[in-house]
Amino acid sequence: MVVRSVNIGLFRKMVMNGAINLKNNHSKIDELNVFPVPDGDTGTNMSMTVMSGVREMNSCGSSSIIEVGKVLSRGALMGARGNSGVILSQFFRGLYVGMKDLTQNELGIDDLMKCLETGYQVAYKAVMEPVEGTILTVVREAAEKTKENMERFESINDLLKFYHDEAEKSLANTPNLLPVLKEAGVVDSGGAGFLEIVKGMLMALDGKMLEAQEEAKDSVPSSCEPAESEIKYSYSTEFLLELKSPDTFDESVMKSALSYLGDHLMVSQKNQTCQVYLHTDHPGQALELAQKFGEFTELKIENMKKSNGSQMEKDSHTEQAQPRKHFALIAACFGEGICSTFKDLGVDYIIEGGQTMNPSTEAFLEAIRQVNADNIIIIPNNGNVIMAAKQAAEMAKDSQVEVLKAKTIAQGYVSLMSFDPEVDMETNVTTMEEAIAHVKSGELTYSIRDTEIGGIKISSGDFMGIFDGEIVVSTPNREDTLKGLLKTIIDEDSQIVTFFCGKDVSSQELNDLEEICKDVSEDVEVEIIEGKQDIYSYIIAVE
Repeated sequence: MVVRSVNIGLFRKMVMNGAINLKNNHSKIDELNVFPVPDGDTGTNMSMTVMSGVREMNSCGSSSIIEVGKVLSRGALMGARGNSGVILSQFFRGLYVGMKDLTQNELGIDDLMKCLETGYQVAYKAVMEPVEGTILTVVREAAEKTKENMERFESINDLLKFYHDEAEKSLANTPNLLPVLKEAGVVDSGGAGFLEIVKGMLMALDGKMLEAQEEAKDSVPSSCEPAESEIKYSYSTEFLLELKSPDTFDESVMKSALSYLGDHLMVSQKNQTCQVYLHTDHPGQALELAQKFGEFTELKIENMKKSNGSQMEKDSHTEQAQPRKHFALIAACFGEGICSTFKDLGVDYIIEGGQTMNPSTEAFLEAIRQVNADNIIIIPNNGNVIMAAKQAAEMAKDSQVEVLKAKTIAQGYVSLMSFDPEVDMETNVTTMEEAIAHVKSGELTYSIRDTEIGGIKISSGDFMGIFDGEIVVSTPNREDTLKGLLKTIIDEDSQIVTFFCGKDVSSQELNDLEEICKDVSEDVEVEIIEGKQDIYSYIIAVE
């Protein structure tokens, strides 16, 4: 199908199809993590970012393509997670910037080119120190090459296909721009995720609408309804729809529209009616989408987590409005023991996540609202969280919000020791970041693939010691790896070593920690905290 211009209906389909294609391939993108650690989350972050935008877009009833683009941009911005997710949200903001001055309600070839160009320009501006060899390079080079060849394109199909091919070439070249990618034998994961979106958009142009795939499950419950412990989405949503145009109704279009909202989706047309069944956390949005195709004749929504939901409702009623504070601290943490420790050290609001699930911009904005303070310091505890936190800080209206450059749990932990609620914001940020600059961070985890990084050969299943973001030791034995890591981190100036121990660390290993540490240096004081975190056996702070 040759497309000369993109109207609002096709625009919705293209964005939705791109989002679904990324969602269906997000695991493949996650596996492109440079470090072979099982917390690679670029694909997940980007998918959740664009899906947030799609949800808002599909809930928007406007017939204006500009308004729909604005809502899409806002939704992606609020749902942005991780550095690549934030950059992707800014790309969609750039698309909206490019269409703001449209005089017609559709995108022609030149209009789409302008949107792709402003998309990369806005994304670049959002990053203080852009790094080439990343998603930024892919969106820029693809747009620049496409613009240089505008005279070749007679249709939207021609332009987007050329743009896709140039993005693919740019992605393949990312290892030549970033040595760490070449050494790990991978292309940039953010760029790869972006390419999946473009592929999905091309499919929509060809009339191929995708359906979000359900995540693979180890076992299938014997009954129709899953056990409560296996329920992923809260609401069982079922309805019968009398179709407005039964002769032209396409089940695949409705499936694509609904599939990203949940799982267990069934769509079945019979003459003038359509029956739909879905598990979702957003039944209202599902109904809004479906109503575009017809009118409801039967409707049933059940909360599959009713008992849990009732308790949550009860808890919410017992909450009382808190008086406004002068100072408040927000931190992103993972692991029951780590979260508890940060709370004990004065953190007012914990956003659970970080290493294993990067919080969204919206999560930080909600935390800012909840703490109700004039001055707020956010402690990200992960380098991949800082951009979303900063994005939220810029959007906050009623508070002064600063984001610390804390890229690890160890840095965040030590920074809290310097916080003083009696001094001003500038003084606190300065002293806390000085503390961060003087702490050494270590992590011990395991590898999920064979690779070689920094001259260190790593086999799948081996343990890895990471020091300030670099793998410094890897062996098949956890204790040997820990000893090697400690020898690298601890020096003659080290005074305190704090261990956050993961769920997989036995009581015997906990008892042996001090002796292992003293073998490296007898002069250090050892502190042991049961962090109960996943994936990382040990997170270490050396002061």
